[in-house]
Amino acid sequence: MTTLTVTEALENVYASMIADNADLDSHIAALKKTLAAEGLKEAVFEPSRLAQNNRQGRKLMQSYFKKRGVTVSFKEA
Repeated sequence: MTTLTVTEALENVYASMIADNADLDSHIAALKKTLAAEGLKEAVFEPSRLAQNNRQGRKLMQSYFKKRGVTVSFKEA
């Protein structure tokens, strides 16, 4: 089994969101594990790659991920 990097885990999450959130929870769990392995505290997403790139969409995403143990932040434009 190969170990994911944070970048690969984030790409899997982006792909899942594009595919109507298919397997999103499993990708979030993999991201959480990868962040812990690399000693990082939060996942940094690019707002331009989100389907709902508005304040409400970002807050909903942060809440959903936080419930699953992943802190989310967004890159500045």
